[in-house]
Amino acid sequence: MLIKSQQNAVCLLKKLRGNVMSTKLSVTMTKSRFGRLPNHQACLKGLGLRKINQTVVVLNTPENKGMINKVSYMLKVEEI
Repeated sequence: MLIKSQQNAVCLLKKLRGNVMSTKLSVTMTKSRFGRLPNHQACLKGLGLRKINQTVVVLNTPENKGMINKVSYMLKVEEI
């Protein structure tokens, strides 16, 4: 496959990297968000978590992994 420009190469690499990290994570909130730092509450909102024992399925992306790492003390995470 012949790639004509650097931009096309970057787009192709992003697509390939996305396919490699396509595993999903099951994230369950185990502790309340009240009394937590505003940044931690924002991470829970970004992950789509609102209630204790609520489970959501998110993609295994660096953005989601960063949010999960920040509030890992409040979550239970399983790979699907």
